[in-house]
Amino acid sequence: MKTLPFLPLLLRRLCTGTAWLPSAWLPSARIPSTRLSAALLKATALELVVLAGHALLYPTGITGERHPAAGTTPESATGTTTAAPTGTTAGTPGRSGPASAPTTAPVPVPAGTSALPTGRPDRPPVVLLHGFIDNRSVFVLLRRSLARHGWHHLESLNYSPLTCDIRTAAELLGRHIEEICARTGQREVDIVGHSLGGLIARYYVQRLGGDRRVRTLVTLGTPHGGTAVAPLAGAHPIVRQMRSGSAPIEELRLPAPGCRTRFVSFWSELDQVIVPVEAACIDHPDLDVVNVRVSGVGHLALPVHPAVAAAIRRALDAHASAHGSADAASVA
Repeated sequence: MKTLPFLPLLLRRLCTGTAWLPSAWLPSARIPSTRLSAALLKATALELVVLAGHALLYPTGITGERHPAAGTTPESATGTTTAAPTGTTAGTPGRSGPASAPTTAPVPVPAGTSALPTGRPDRPPVVLLHGFIDNRSVFVLLRRSLARHGWHHLESLNYSPLTCDIRTAAELLGRHIEEICARTGQREVDIVGHSLGGLIARYYVQRLGGDRRVRTLVTLGTPHGGTAVAPLAGAHPIVRQMRSGSAPIEELRLPAPGCRTRFVSFWSELDQVIVPVEAACIDHPDLDVVNVRVSGVGHLALPVHPAVAAAIRRALDAHASAHGSADAASVA
């Protein structure tokens, strides 16, 4: 389970009225304590509620969902692979050859949603990828939101907490996506990745040729520039890879000419896991990026907040792409 070692310090500052964040965390060194205390109090309370709720749901996501049988589509067309890769063998960067053009069969509306609008035929499957020491249960509310608004191909991947290398996890993701495309008859998928999940998905897209399969990659609180938080958690190899200057982070800074995937990165000014908070933005000259600033929401609440879910739906439906900046859009 996730722990939040920073909460006692924040709560002490909230109670004393001296709450402020260091200059490395926010653009300005000090913000008026009354305004920041109120924002931090609200965000911290929400984080605690989300953490408690997720603790109850966590056991339901430990096992993988069943794949649909051949020629059938289950409720919400879901399917999950649970794997426990070990070792740190790096994937070989490169691009795969073009895929054959499969036919696309109509997708039936999931049970219980017949009164809702039918899904658009141009919507590819959405793959949900969780963060460190988490599982698919973190996306319960987001899945429900997407299903209610017409997304019927929703897939999840549980990668093992024993995974020791981002590159190994990215290779697993690539195999999972190939299986999804073969099973659904789709050429492309969209991905929504929370925290480490977004970093794994980005590595797949940029370094393993995944841009031929991924139309849009949405990341939520992902340390694209590395994070300096939780030094004690650095005992885990994959956590060390999330720090600035690690080999995978540096590989993602390399040129990526012709990358076809569109990136939408959600970052929060109150994310206490990504330090500095701007490290959750994507800054790469070769990538088609929109960075979306989220106000008043912490790291754990990003996958469950209704305003963020609505913004994710808009991002997945946005076909016109344009290069953005760190403040190209925002979610209040």
